[in-house]
Amino acid sequence: MDQKETFEKAVADSKTLPTRPDNEILLRLYSLYKQATEGDINIAPPGMFDFVAKAKYDAWLKLKGVKADDAMQQYINLVAQLSGKSE
Repeated sequence: MDQKETFEKAVADSKTLPTRPDNEILLRLYSLYKQATEGDINIAPPGMFDFVAKAKYDAWLKLKGVKADDAMQQYINLVAQLSGKSE
């Protein structure tokens, strides 16, 4: 299986984790997914009172410059860790 297929499987697996990750981990998954699929952040910052959107924006912004392949691999590793599987 190539990295893209492994990533797609990890995305599917992330929806069926044994326990729901905390918000910090969910933000990490979100930002890694966005960086892997869209690259550097490409949207305008949300309003200051939209706290959820602001947290997502900030998490993705922190990954600016990370290559898509690296973000995919970090996502794969994180999902494997969360599901109790070692890659």
